[in-house]
Amino acid sequence: MPTTGLLPLPRTTALLLLLLGTATLCTGLKCVCLMCETTNFTCETEGACWVSVMLTNGKELVSKSCLSVMDMKAQVYCHSSNNITRTVCCFTDFCNNITLRLPPAPPNTPQFGHVELTVIVTIPICVLLLAIILTVYTCQRRYGTYRRTKRQCIEEPLTECNIDSDGKCLKDLIYDMTTSGSGSGLPLLVQRTIARTVIIQELVGKGRFGEVWRGKWCGEDVAVKIFSSRDERSWFREAEIYQTVMLRHENILGFIAADNKDNGTWTQLWLISEYHDQGSLYDYLNRTTITIGGMMKLALSIVSGLAHLHMEIVGTRGKPAIAHRDLKSKNILVKKNDTCAIADLGLAVKHDSVTNNIDIPQNPRVGTKRYMAPELLDDSINTHHFESFKCADIYSLGLVYWEVARRCSVGGVVDEYQLPYYDLVPSDPSLEDMRKVVCEQKLRPNIPNQWQSFEALRVMGRIMRECWYANGKARLTALRIKKTLSQLCVEEDFKL
Repeated sequence: MPTTGLLPLPRTTALLLLLLGTATLCTGLKCVCLMCETTNFTCETEGACWVSVMLTNGKELVSKSCLSVMDMKAQVYCHSSNNITRTVCCFTDFCNNITLRLPPAPPNTPQFGHVELTVIVTIPICVLLLAIILTVYTCQRRYGTYRRTKRQCIEEPLTECNIDSDGKCLKDLIYDMTTSGSGSGLPLLVQRTIARTVIIQELVGKGRFGEVWRGKWCGEDVAVKIFSSRDERSWFREAEIYQTVMLRHENILGFIAADNKDNGTWTQLWLISEYHDQGSLYDYLNRTTITIGGMMKLALSIVSGLAHLHMEIVGTRGKPAIAHRDLKSKNILVKKNDTCAIADLGLAVKHDSVTNNIDIPQNPRVGTKRYMAPELLDDSINTHHFESFKCADIYSLGLVYWEVARRCSVGGVVDEYQLPYYDLVPSDPSLEDMRKVVCEQKLRPNIPNQWQSFEALRVMGRIMRECWYANGKARLTALRIKKTLSQLCVEEDFKL
């Protein structure tokens, strides 16, 4: 984004500029305003965002505010650069939220004295009146003048990558927030800054919620999940879950930012996360066969993410237990190292053990019918008991494991990819179709006899059966499955 060059400015005039940010400006560009406490330290203008640093009594004083079009046209406020003052103008929302430094001062650098400070104190009323007059004039000029003056700022560009990030990449920013104690994501201002500087590249997927795009931020790939304004509750719920304290885990999709984008015609709701170019586990299994070691790597990483979701971390800044409620191969992503990350938490529920309150989203959608547990299909689930939701996740996990194991090469033989119950229900089954097969006929996916010849596949088959029990209380827990698979990997010496 272009900015102005820096030219000398009389010291008194530069100091007078500090009070211009207090004027009430027209709606337009949004900027950080350190003096605007009553408006949450933000202001709006049709001109530019302005940041200045000046040396006063040996200390650097920083100011951030809005700049009117008239002030910019005067070519005064955007052109100062010497050893005691430095100002910069820019033209995107909150682009003045940067750290500006003065160059090293030469020997005997003059400092502001008491006379200049006295002038600042004695004339604020006059400056406020002048700012109001300039604001009225600015509202009349509007967009045409803004376009012409924007081209004047050309010399010291503020790059998108150094706004709020200090040159750090996304991985560093996320790591800093994870290790700082919160573990709940980036600050909201940083999220909005990132979201508004993401460049959309290509469509990579569609679903009932909306679309998923690959985007770029500072040269890094990110995934942008775009919800329609009609699905605002789903967007808000997923963003809320992702920002739960202590949720971040290597086997849960890394959340980056959430923001709404208004293109003038309609509002888009964005949820930005890490991008994994191998796509979903569904896509991965469709195009790839795996070894037994690869199967164990996928299976262990999936249950590790689910165990972290299900686990409650007790403490002052602890994590509530969370159930996914829509676990399936299309909602699990495959990372570059061939491990998995659980995604799509829009239907998740949280449990507060202190109050025994279950936070169920106000969302009419249910999970995917093909992966629904028997108690969901026949509506016998006890929604007042949080363990019931965790047991339903385990049933779905068993079906995902069946999909993975089928693509494992056994003695050179591998089955083609199929969805669970592919041979028992239509391609788009109804609730009644699934209820008849799962609840009435009590059928489950077929486990081939040849799996018994290999220890890892034999154990996987046994885990699947114990995930599919009709009685949810009899099913394994995620932690028990994780321990079983971890022990098997040690015994079989799989290189994970």
